[in-house]
Amino acid sequence: MSESEMKAKPNGTHIFGMPWLDFSKIAAPGVVRELTEQGFARAREGCEKIKTASEEMTEALRESYSSNARSATDYGLKLFEISNANAASTLDFFVHLFGSKSATDVLTLSAAQARKAFDTASDQNRELWTLAQKLATETGEPIRKHFTKALHQTG
Repeated sequence: MSESEMKAKPNGTHIFGMPWLDFSKIAAPGVVRELTEQGFARAREGCEKIKTASEEMTEALRESYSSNARSATDYGLKLFEISNANAASTLDFFVHLFGSKSATDVLTLSAAQARKAFDTASDQNRELWTLAQKLATETGEPIRKHFTKALHQTG
């Protein structure tokens, strides 16, 4: 079948005998406009929700970063404090060790220093553990809070 044979016949049908659709007789412009407006309204509403959620998450990350920076600074300062205390303790030990006059004094000083170092290290590790837990909690809390808020707003 050639292309000219498939063209519309005078009675308004194509070669297969089916009528051509005449959209001019359907009152669609109002319906199409209404559907289009509804689609745009839904899209606008969806974009607003995404924008709000994005702003919430940005704020959560900002708060988390700020909290993280404070806690990390506290942790770093505690490490410096511990290092300073340990260095001072070690220097004191060596000063006393060099001033000892017998092997018994050296053993006594060494045993005392070992006990002191163990107790000090235990306390320092507890302090560092507490700061690490605080860092983890404070870092995650703003994100958890804003994420929960965003889920409740959209849900």
